[in-house]
Amino acid sequence: MTFADRLPRRLMLLGSGELGKEFAIAAQRLGNTVIAVDRYAHAPAMQVADASAVISMLDGEALEAVVQEFQPDLIIPEIEAIRTEKLQEFEDRGLTVIPTARATHFTMNRDRIRDLAAQQLGLRTARYAYASCFEELQAAATAIGYPNVIKPVMSSSGKGQSIVQQPDQLQAAWEYAIAGSRGDSQKVILEEFIPFELEITLLTIRQWQGPTLFCPPIGHRQERGDYQESWQPAPLSAELLAQAQAIAAQVTEALGGAGLFGVEFFVTQDEVIFSELSPRPHDTGMVTLISQNLNEFELHLRAVLGLPIPTIELLGPSASRVILAEDSGDRPSYTGVATALQEPLVDLRLFGKPDMRPQRRMGVALARDTSVEAARAKADRAAAQVTVQPG
Repeated sequence: MTFADRLPRRLMLLGSGELGKEFAIAAQRLGNTVIAVDRYAHAPAMQVADASAVISMLDGEALEAVVQEFQPDLIIPEIEAIRTEKLQEFEDRGLTVIPTARATHFTMNRDRIRDLAAQQLGLRTARYAYASCFEELQAAATAIGYPNVIKPVMSSSGKGQSIVQQPDQLQAAWEYAIAGSRGDSQKVILEEFIPFELEITLLTIRQWQGPTLFCPPIGHRQERGDYQESWQPAPLSAELLAQAQAIAAQVTEALGGAGLFGVEFFVTQDEVIFSELSPRPHDTGMVTLISQNLNEFELHLRAVLGLPIPTIELLGPSASRVILAEDSGDRPSYTGVATALQEPLVDLRLFGKPDMRPQRRMGVALARDTSVEAARAKADRAAAQVTVQPG
């Protein structure tokens, strides 16, 4: 399948955050039309899209109406909170869902993607169990032990995720996971805690025609289950990188379709362990906005349209550092931008979100230098200069 024989195409984004905004910009550079859909007005991608719509994407009838109105060539999910059964209906009618409706359904539910990886494909994962009530969670924690990690089966950006060190923390972790769950789910996954040396994202590009491609591995650090900084390349031996690439190729082949996948791994001294997968550009991959000749959004676009990807080139050691809000309010503004941009090989992305709340990601600082350590320090300095204030 290819959509490259005739451009422009009509692309509908389901979810219009900062990742969708960068994808929309990449799509428009090749003349495509972008329709940005989200649950709130003035979402980042809506600010650059050709058209937009505000709906609940958990409402199947609303999804039907917006697809009927705009008649997209491709439907491209960007978030988890979508009525995935409706996507399957669209695909059954001949519409193209990226990467596929099945892949979207699997990856937006941690239980399905984990079962696919561990049970059907036999991949190494953390030991895990599910719970739909607190009593089941207690039983799972007793079986797997402490410390452990508890997450909603359906969430994004680390929402609802916590590390539990001892039994008296279970109740709070259960309540936090349920509060952070998206959609209709009241189900959590409890995993053994892996004493990893490094967490990585391996951006994996699956093409309609042609081999599966990989970007250099990206290291990242999380707090509260949410990404805070990432760097590229991550220090990984050739043997472990080959393991990660083989696993990523296997699981993306099982899901099918085309596009860029963010495949996450825990890395120990002697193995890589599959963690999670996103069927779209990944937040840790924002470092590619400064690190590569083709960033992850351009790679996603080329893959879904069937355009060639001759080479993926790392321009140099690079890093990203998030810019977080500390207060709540509307019409946020930014100070310190000029100071942050004084250093060479530094850039910023300010997302333009219409409101702010504590710990909400409002922007990202990007930096390139002669080493990963220098790039991380430079990105930290740049991010620290920028302050977000309510209007």
